[in-house]
Amino acid sequence: MRRAEVRERLRELIDVRGPGDPMPSERSLCEHLGVSRPTVRAAIDELARDGLLVRQHGRGTFTSPHKISQEVPSASGQPVPPAEGDWTSEVLILRTEPAGARLGRRLQVSPAEDLLYVMRRRIVDGEPMAIEHIRLPAVLVPGIGVRDFVAGSLYRRMREGFGVDPTDAVQTTEPTVTDAGESELLGVPVHSPALLFERTTRDRGGRVVEFTRSLYRGDRYRITSHLRLGPDSG
Repeated sequence: MRRAEVRERLRELIDVRGPGDPMPSERSLCEHLGVSRPTVRAAIDELARDGLLVRQHGRGTFTSPHKISQEVPSASGQPVPPAEGDWTSEVLILRTEPAGARLGRRLQVSPAEDLLYVMRRRIVDGEPMAIEHIRLPAVLVPGIGVRDFVAGSLYRRMREGFGVDPTDAVQTTEPTVTDAGESELLGVPVHSPALLFERTTRDRGGRVVEFTRSLYRGDRYRITSHLRLGPDSG
């Protein structure tokens, strides 16, 4: 049996298991499939790179855990619903600093204007999920503190506590990998797959009220888009 065939047989075993369930041992798989251990190990390695399996040192191989899903509606005027799961945050840094030239252009403010910089780790159902680097014009949120970034919606807090009304945002997404510091905070191996988000948010008058750069675990986070197809859709 070739490695490609072994990989497909392993996919069949994965499909009948739930998220985070154990897989048979390499020895059992060798006996069941009638192949050598290097062949089985190579197929498992490929499926692990694809995010379907997770190796845990000293414990064995498991199917990937449940992914947190974020629904994205197709209608541009429809609000984005919250992602599933119980989300909390741990604030790692909160300070005020000058915008500088690069961030000043991003937020359309003077380089000398103060920005509030917040670095926080997002935790979902008790597990680290993302690292966020948030920047807000400090003049818009005087007196905002750590508690405002720990739980609940930041946008709701901006509306109710500071009279700032975020209404629309432009967000980009691209694949990346984690560095050593990010891996430690997220509890994943170095160079693990991740999703990098950059979001610029404006209020009703077009003023930039937030710029956020976020890194989400690629093995645990999934975006589901609802697409409306027209007659010329490819």
